[in-house]
Amino acid sequence: MSPVLLFSIVIAYFLILLAVAWYTGRNASNDSFFIGNRSSNWMLVAFGMIGTSLSGVTFVSVPGDVGSTAFSYFQVVIGYLIGYLVIAFVLLPLYYRLHLTSIYNYLSTRFGASSYRTGASFFILSRTLGATARLYLVVNILQEAIMNQFNVPFWVTTLVILLMILLYTFEGGVKTIVYTDTLQTTCMLAGLVICVIYILHSLNLSMGESLKIMGERGMSRIFFTDPNSPSFFLKQILGGAFITITMTGMDQEMMQKNISVKTLKDAQKNVVTLGFIMLVVIMLFLFLGGLLYLYAESINVTAAADRLFPTLALDSARMPHAISIIFIIALISALFPSADGAITALTSSFCIDILGIQQRKDLTEKQRKLTRQQVHLVFTAIFLVVVLVFKYINSHSMISVILKVAAYTYGPLLGLFSFGILTNRKVIDNRVPVIAVAAPLICFLLEKNQGILFGNFKLGLELLIINGLIMFTGLWFNSRPAQKELF
Repeated sequence: MSPVLLFSIVIAYFLILLAVAWYTGRNASNDSFFIGNRSSNWMLVAFGMIGTSLSGVTFVSVPGDVGSTAFSYFQVVIGYLIGYLVIAFVLLPLYYRLHLTSIYNYLSTRFGASSYRTGASFFILSRTLGATARLYLVVNILQEAIMNQFNVPFWVTTLVILLMILLYTFEGGVKTIVYTDTLQTTCMLAGLVICVIYILHSLNLSMGESLKIMGERGMSRIFFTDPNSPSFFLKQILGGAFITITMTGMDQEMMQKNISVKTLKDAQKNVVTLGFIMLVVIMLFLFLGGLLYLYAESINVTAAADRLFPTLALDSARMPHAISIIFIIALISALFPSADGAITALTSSFCIDILGIQQRKDLTEKQRKLTRQQVHLVFTAIFLVVVLVFKYINSHSMISVILKVAAYTYGPLLGLFSFGILTNRKVIDNRVPVIAVAAPLICFLLEKNQGILFGNFKLGLELLIINGLIMFTGLWFNSRPAQKELF
């Protein structure tokens, strides 16, 4: 497949995004950037969030992991649905009642300034690491498929892609991303369906026949019943629920889009719809993974994990050019939502939660906009540096990296929000940052010494829950009962 043609496709796709950004970002204000003037259509948000929730990691890593973990990831997705229901009927009513622009303002109202900044800081850390891990995976594939043919260094490829993202998010923010995510999700899902149909046709199998073969080879197994295994179904379902509650419900990037919807009822419809759609879409990705392994075996290709799908899709000797083009379009459609929304949300959170530009009366609207744009540029530079660090680490399965990062960095957020919602106790606010740092450190020690402490039991996704419980416990012992108001 000609790298010049593939490169032209990437540029053409970006120009379409830029046109959408120009149209939606005209006369954009800070409110447009942060929350889309609270006028986003819930159906567009729900559909676009599929792309944001999936990203390039789902597109590449989930099918690739089928060879080692079968369909066990679907256990996590069942947990996702439970998490989405909690978000819809517990968290969203709270956010709408308080009319929040940043969801971390809740922590300020409930606990105080230190808790507020602690929550925002952990989000900034979590989203930066998670989004750059997703970005790295896709950029690395584009580098190997296209840019190496032009002798362009990896850092230049990353910089150019980040500048592309910067160009179409710089003005419109959330208002633009709602529309670009819809376009990108459409391309990603279309690519997924076309690849499934093509491989089924190439193998001369029906869906039922392919599932039967996968079952005979142990690839289609969903539920695992060994309590000591990291894939134990109860661990995976509970872990998936809490991952969604934290990585979506307590994440400014994801909630920024939800609270841009006109009404609470529409926002709830958005989240519940997303939960059910994810069940279908992830199962299709897992099915694709099984097909890819069957197809690779039939043509004697030994690639696995994150390299399986790209190796097969870009094999010009065996794959039609049309499939390679569809793969690249779907891949970059998975790339942009994982980075554009993250940079926008990080900019919003830093400006609102750390710098407090919305509350400062001494700043004009023009000064606020200039500050926001400067912060946007800084986060783009940070993304470049962190992606280069991931290139140095060079992990074979980025989905495991992302879930591990989430377990450590979202745990304190889980503990903070849970404590605020489930109790009426008053915390000692200035101790909250210390507890938030201590909780993941204790989890790190538990994980490193799990063989001594737990024997054959292996910690998996439940590490996030343990982290949150440690945070919750620390807050309890550093709080007092709320005083009753006197009338």
